[in-house]
Amino acid sequence: MNDFGKVAVLLGGKSAEREVSLNSGTRVLAALRRQDVDAHPFDPAECKLDELAGFDRAFIALHGRHGEDGTIQGALELMGIPYTGSGVMASAVGMDKWRTKLLWRAVGLPIPEFVMLDADSDFDAVEKQLGLPLFVKPDCEGSSIGISMVKRAGELKSAYHMAVKHDALVLAERGILGGEYTVAILGEQALPIIRIEPATEFYDYEAKYLRNDTAYHCPCGLPEAREQELRAQALEAFRVLGCRGWGRVDFLMDKQGEAYFLEVNTSPGMTDHSLVPMSARVAGISYDELVLRVLALATLG
Repeated sequence: MNDFGKVAVLLGGKSAEREVSLNSGTRVLAALRRQDVDAHPFDPAECKLDELAGFDRAFIALHGRHGEDGTIQGALELMGIPYTGSGVMASAVGMDKWRTKLLWRAVGLPIPEFVMLDADSDFDAVEKQLGLPLFVKPDCEGSSIGISMVKRAGELKSAYHMAVKHDALVLAERGILGGEYTVAILGEQALPIIRIEPATEFYDYEAKYLRNDTAYHCPCGLPEAREQELRAQALEAFRVLGCRGWGRVDFLMDKQGEAYFLEVNTSPGMTDHSLVPMSARVAGISYDELVLRVLALATLG
């Protein structure tokens, strides 16, 4: 038996990503138990938070609202239970695409051009400013929920109305179509970059979790020097937001090879389709070892 004490694996929750979280958490729980950790499932949608009293650590396998946005992190801070991943502020900012972009732009990290939308926006003008195709996104959702690709003039308004069902804040973002990439972060290390090649038009919810024809390339095919440069930038992007422990930084590349940072994921998926375990495996870290290393980074403050 190791010295982690009694560990709660937080999974499920009430967000739109509940099913993905249940998948992640179940796999994490099994990995911990295989290594003799005294681990127990804890679903905040079905249990009262005060039932966490008596646990020594928490592995957060929640995704989306109330699990990835600083909410559960704040509760664990108040209860004095060390937890995996980023703290309250970094989790809240990382869930917020708009404020993440503002911080990254402020320190000179490249991001796609974007415009915040509301019901009174001049949608035709935004289409002309950003060009087509463009993407419309709810500000604080994950797993590509509520995202749509606008390819034809005049479609932005309807895309906005679809996105605003998920979040009052909606952004339109220039389409960057040269490739989708992600960098897993573990402690102070940026792991090998993955290039994502969806069979769908973009890396949407279906491509992430339901389809088996999404291709993942790791090594990603970039020249070694370029990959090292981008891994270092991803680590900077992670730190600028105050993130810690583990996470994932996504970026896009245009057809000229310029990179644009997209968003950070402070509670990444741990399913059989998930990217952090995939990158870790290429780095020589097994799934079970990855889970244990993430748990060892649990902290407060």
